[in-house]
Parts: sequence; C-alpha cells; structure tokens
Amino acid sequence: MKDAHNKAAENHETAAKSHRSAAEAHGKNDHSKGKEHANQAQQHSQNAHDQSKAAVAKSNQQQK
Repeated sequence: MKDAHNKAAENHETAAKSHRSAAEAHGKNDHSKGKEHANQAQQHSQNAHDQSKAAVAKSNQQQK
C-alpha cells in the first residue's frame, strides 16, 4: 500500500517539475520548449491521478 502512495507522490513531484520547467521556458519566450514541458506535465499529472486512485482503492481494500 505504501508503495502505491509513493509512486503517486513521485508522479506528482515529476509533474510539478515539468510545470515549473514549462513556466520557465514560456517566461524566456521559448514557447516550443514550454509546450513540450507542459505536455509532459499533463502526462505526469494523469499518471499521478491514476496512481492516486489505485492507491486509495488498495487502501480501502485492506481496511475491509
């Protein structure tokens, strides 16, 4: 169970880093790089969301 939560947290952290990189690139007017980072952030965010849902489901299973 802890493993599932850790994987979700790692993806949340990776998504945040990608979001920051996208913002930095856009701030430097490097919009193609910013878009690339934004797309990566979106994918990491989706993975984090999916893993969070799985972790919660696993936690609920173990509580029964």
